[in-house]
Amino acid sequence: MLTIQDLFDLNDTIAAPLFRGKTYAWEVLGELSDYIKALGATLPADEYDHPAEDVWIAKDAKVFPSAYIGSPCIIDHEAEVRHCAFIRGSAIVGKHAVVGNSVELKNVVLFDYVQTPHYNYVGDSVLGSHAHMGAGSITSNVKSDKTLVVIREGEERMETGRKKIGAILGDYVEVGCNSVLNPGTVIGPHSNIYPTSSVRGTVPANSIYKDKDNIASKE
Repeated sequence: MLTIQDLFDLNDTIAAPLFRGKTYAWEVLGELSDYIKALGATLPADEYDHPAEDVWIAKDAKVFPSAYIGSPCIIDHEAEVRHCAFIRGSAIVGKHAVVGNSVELKNVVLFDYVQTPHYNYVGDSVLGSHAHMGAGSITSNVKSDKTLVVIREGEERMETGRKKIGAILGDYVEVGCNSVLNPGTVIGPHSNIYPTSSVRGTVPANSIYKDKDNIASKE
């Protein structure tokens, strides 16, 4: 359930080449900045504006004047970056994606049609296509004891070697309002997270997460 193949349709991101040849999504996080710079330099000038160094914004994207766009960053076709969004850098915002009011992004890949519409923090994370984070939901990307993040699936432990990993959301994941996705959380495609949840470890695909002891399979 943890592999890139299990979680995403790579046809739904401009970052597909970054994922190819890798097994797990968190493996792209250390290469994301360099990938954006290299890809951005190849983007056609008739389709993408280049308003600042290492920043590329599709001409048909909508970026509100009060949004901050740090580098490196690519905002793809028909995306919307709303009032006071704070994109700190190393971010890919997919086609038709929404980065909403006061949302903060850092070192992330948002696949096409992702929605982070209201007061979300998404850091060191990958969100699959059509994933949606409810208002106030966040990814926590650093453990309280500052040790390296370990991905857990049942009794299996996978050492990542990274201090910062937020969450990996498969395609069509729905995260309820005011939920916290703890460092190294992986949620399988088409799963729903109840509002105000604190999630850690892995959630299988096609599941409804009520709490850590109540995870139901969708029928």
